[in-house]
Amino acid sequence: MWHPQVEALSAAGFRVIAPDQRGYSTGARPAEEDAYQVEFIVQDAVDLMDAVGVADFHLVGHDWGGQIAWLLAAAHPERIRTLSILSRPHPAAFARALTEDPEQPERSRHHRFLKDADAYDRMRVDGLRPLREALETQYVPPEIAAVHIAKLAEPGGVEGAINWYRASGFTGAQTPAINLPTLYVWGTQDATVGRYAAELTADYVTGPFRFEIVEGAGHFIVDQCPDTVSNLLLAHIRQGADGLA
Repeated sequence: MWHPQVEALSAAGFRVIAPDQRGYSTGARPAEEDAYQVEFIVQDAVDLMDAVGVADFHLVGHDWGGQIAWLLAAAHPERIRTLSILSRPHPAAFARALTEDPEQPERSRHHRFLKDADAYDRMRVDGLRPLREALETQYVPPEIAAVHIAKLAEPGGVEGAINWYRASGFTGAQTPAINLPTLYVWGTQDATVGRYAAELTADYVTGPFRFEIVEGAGHFIVDQCPDTVSNLLLAHIRQGADGLA
């Protein structure tokens, strides 16, 4: 994930930092579930940018990475130049959708599945078949899906990925509105995020906001539509960079 966007942004002259977050990094897979609480992962991002000497930056995130990006932008807006989120709605919008949209709880059923006591074993069935099927039904190209599957097949990979869900008691309902230039991208075939949650996100951005709908795109829009995503990111980041010049 992100390789086409890293190449496109780098070619446009931007320095790009795309870390593997805890659980997905071979060298950073704490065994304890509590190590995956969102506040720790937000702090990981802050510590990383401090370590590389970057005071402020354009922030991009997808899915769980999008959740962390929303929370990082809320906690440290002074460090964010622009915010770009793919698939994951603003946390408060998502929390509302779970109670106001009859379809959203069913779309989010994987959250319940991954919190079950036997989730680790069920995920490993038949060579990570549940993950393979999820990627296939959400239009991820087979060669890219194979990379994701290989990463989770590493020792501790399944536990690391699932612990993001198991550690999270965070509902997001109290997350404040974001007063930053924000791009939110959502695909019409996203099986996990409905239109209601996506459209509610506008209620929680008080800065300049751009909502891009990609027809036919599923949840893994970064993998499915790499050129579309790269172009949207470049346009948004360039506009933000020009505004700060």
